Amino acid sequence: MEIKVLGPGCPKCQQTAKIVKDAVAESGLQASVEKVTDTMEIAGYGVFGTPAVVVDGEVKSVGKIPEKEEILGWLR
Repeated sequence: MEIKVLGPGCPKCQQTAKIVKDAVAESGLQASVEKVTDTMEIAGYGVFGTPAVVVDGEVKSVGKIPEKEEILGWLR
């Protein structure tokens, strides 16, 4: 499983990355978590608000910090 946290590195993006990593650890799944800060790559996902979370190529969240329970649901 590949998870990408899209954002320029702002505090909300950093918090989102931490919550995603915590959720992955809690789930026990094998998943890579990558932070993407390149604006052209972010725009390539059709995302114009950050933070955003992409799971296996599918945009799951845009413009908000998702709850850990929500992320765990995406990982199932």
